[in-house]
Amino acid sequence: MKKLIIAAGTGFLGQVLINHFKDKFEEIVILTRRKSQTVDGIKYVNWNARTFSGWEKELENATVLINLAGKSVDCRYTKENKKAILLSRIESTKILNKAVLNCATPPKHWLNSSTSTIYRFSLDKQMDEIDGEIGNDFSINVALSWEKAFFKTETPNTLKTALRTSIVLGKNGSAFIPLKTLAKTGFGGKQGKGNQFISWIHEEDFANAVDFIIQKEITGVINIVSPEPIRNVDFMAKLRKAVGFPFGIPMNTLLLEIGSFFIRTETELVLKSRNVIPKRLLENGFEFKFGDIDEAFKNLLR
Repeated sequence: MKKLIIAAGTGFLGQVLINHFKDKFEEIVILTRRKSQTVDGIKYVNWNARTFSGWEKELENATVLINLAGKSVDCRYTKENKKAILLSRIESTKILNKAVLNCATPPKHWLNSSTSTIYRFSLDKQMDEIDGEIGNDFSINVALSWEKAFFKTETPNTLKTALRTSIVLGKNGSAFIPLKTLAKTGFGGKQGKGNQFISWIHEEDFANAVDFIIQKEITGVINIVSPEPIRNVDFMAKLRKAVGFPFGIPMNTLLLEIGSFFIRTETELVLKSRNVIPKRLLENGFEFKFGDIDEAFKNLLR
């Protein structure tokens, strides 16, 4: 493959994708708010994710465009932060739509971030791309607006795929690091009632799934999650076992509310039941390397 563009590719997921694709593309370009430079053969080009400034020329003749832009949801949902969470996703997606349409030879395939949080809180039903039920709250409405901004502009010469991604567990980033710390220090008990489901995916499977989607030219919405959601109480028990700590103090909802206030985040990130399955990936023949949480933990802690 010739050229890969990753918008907002300097974070954890961007690095996962760079490591995976660095020997599969002739050229990789990262759109970043940082200064333009070339490091280790990777070209970094400055953009503000809202307006044209020359970066848009990089999209010409690209094989694949991946957009990861969006303010982290790991923050307090103040009015200001809610606005930033929404606009950072909508504005970046809209300007990329304009850039793609302006290209003489546009990217062949555009994969845009979305989130498995788009589905309702569910203890009773596994959510797939066909029969999954969409809820109604701030996070869900952000996801809906994000996907609408992506799909409503038709790009006749560019395939489009929205990646409804779950929590990505990685050695050098993501939620796995603080969860591992909790488990190692005796605070790795269930969180809240503990019956809420966690949809997760190992970082290698995340990158492999993106690669698979590109190779198979799968379009539309697709869940990027492991095959088996796991309840929070079981997830934490298996993590304690993996790190070798004998017990974990549970954290009820009140303690989580207090703790989240002090570390400036929201309890929704751990209390929402994300019961999501990767129906389209499996139907298309994707094979997970780490579909089992015990094997995932074993690898991540190696």
